[in-house]
Amino acid sequence: MNPQTPGIEPGRIVVVGSLNADLTIYTQRLPQPGETLHGEGFTVNPGGKSANQAVAAGKLGGQVSLVGAVGQDSNGEMLLASCTAAGVDTTGVNQVPGVETGVAVVSVDAAGENTIIISAGANGTLRPADVTAAQAAFDGSAVVCLCLEVGLDTVQAAAQAGHDAGATVLLNLSPYAPVAPGLASLADVLLVNAHEASQFLDGEKIPAPDAPTSDWEPVLDHFVARGLESAVVTLGSQGSVVLDGRPGSERRVFRIAPTKVDAIDTTGAGDAFTGALAARLAAGDSLYTAAAFASVSAALATTRKGTQAAYPGEAAVDSVLASM
Repeated sequence: MNPQTPGIEPGRIVVVGSLNADLTIYTQRLPQPGETLHGEGFTVNPGGKSANQAVAAGKLGGQVSLVGAVGQDSNGEMLLASCTAAGVDTTGVNQVPGVETGVAVVSVDAAGENTIIISAGANGTLRPADVTAAQAAFDGSAVVCLCLEVGLDTVQAAAQAGHDAGATVLLNLSPYAPVAPGLASLADVLLVNAHEASQFLDGEKIPAPDAPTSDWEPVLDHFVARGLESAVVTLGSQGSVVLDGRPGSERRVFRIAPTKVDAIDTTGAGDAFTGALAARLAAGDSLYTAAAFASVSAALATTRKGTQAAYPGEAAVDSVLASM
């Protein structure tokens, strides 16, 4: 087992954002513009970055509340059922009449790579007022998990609520959009991939996955200059990098080696990482230890098709960590 830090009771995780039905088709390769290909299977699965993150954390033992919106349709019911099965509190998820649940159209090739197009649907109805209505979930929370699949005003309101509650605000800049300095300043940990990191830092060159840790020092300095002392940069199958610019940090750059697996479907792997990171931070782990755990969780998620159903439990992650 991966026990919680002694003397620290795991706190509640609040996830605010999107719930989507994933309409996924599998194919040998992804199509070129204007090209039609034969698919090799089609599924409808529960998804959406925030729902995925909530389920990932819930399956790992996290106490999770989800704030979002779905339509009053079968896809919405599917999403609520999946979250509830993972132990997620969905009382903060509105069921909006007259609006369809959000969808994501996903193509997955034989190597497990994907393309995704999302349509907001009910996610577009989530407003700052809904964050205010869910204030009880934020009270005493340990981690607030945010992404950019809902309106930035709602994300800002949730970040402020998390900050005011004394929670660790974990901001995932995906799908990427420019964010106001006020929102960035409320984030305690920024979670980005290499491309998103470069965009956020105005085109700053991000080191190659095999670059020495010293090459990451300037990147950390740029994050700190933007008001962010801690960041995690994921590098896909090449692992991740933890950047810690807090005063007094013994190490500023931590490399996390990749977990080697035979990937079948990478859809939602980043959400598996985010949910696992939130779960371990809420349990009192350091950022590095939490990110190392999250790296394994994300890798295991790629070994099965789909997203939420593919996310591992704590025992599976601990088994891999014990063998490393």
